[in-house]
Amino acid sequence: MGHVLKSVAIAVLLAPAAAAAASPSTIPVELSVGGMFAQADWIVKLVIIGLIIASLVSWTIFIAKLSELRKAMAAERVVHRQVASLRSLEDASSDPALSQTVLVQEAATELALSADALQDGDGVKERIVSRFERYEAALSRKMTRGVNILATIGATAPFVGLFGTVWGIMNSFIGIAEKQTTNLAVVAPGIAEALLATALGLVAAIPAVVMYNHFSRQISAYRALVSDTAAAILRLVSRDLSRGTVKIKKD
Repeated sequence: MGHVLKSVAIAVLLAPAAAAAASPSTIPVELSVGGMFAQADWIVKLVIIGLIIASLVSWTIFIAKLSELRKAMAAERVVHRQVASLRSLEDASSDPALSQTVLVQEAATELALSADALQDGDGVKERIVSRFERYEAALSRKMTRGVNILATIGATAPFVGLFGTVWGIMNSFIGIAEKQTTNLAVVAPGIAEALLATALGLVAAIPAVVMYNHFSRQISAYRALVSDTAAAILRLVSRDLSRGTVKIKKD
């Protein structure tokens, strides 16, 4: 009889704990991506939204810049191939397509301005080279527009995500302190939002860094191709100066 009473007493004592364990309040919250975002602190939500926007900006720049560089490279290859096969600048100026290119126009403009000093061939070529260098520098600035944003996102996104991580973990410790328990239902929301911020920081940063490195290589290749075209045009000018057959285009 004593054993039976003892068993009943134990069951009565354990009943509240069992009920608490089965209570919906102790069941962990939904840990899907949408659920983690919905249950996150407002500061963590701002971090997540900012990282999503940064990722969208990266992919927008990637698509736009990829298309721009492909078109520019294809056009410059055609110009370089045509210029490399010519014998004089007059041949380039008489071609409707080549005459509209900036490098040909720069060379023709400098020859026109130096019409009374063509005997100083080295000086003429030096001034043309200076014009070409300024054009290449302006072209480089144009092509790198937007690419630096990728570098900024790649460098800062992990730290922004880390800020959200720290804030989420702080919320978990605050919940532990307030509830005086390490129950999963108390700890899980803060840890979940912290991990989500970390993941989104990496999702935003890694592609941005890869894109930046890719475009850096592509822009360098494009500048090298433009330099090759400029060198080919300078050779045309040098031939004309050596032959004494420079023709000044009059407007």
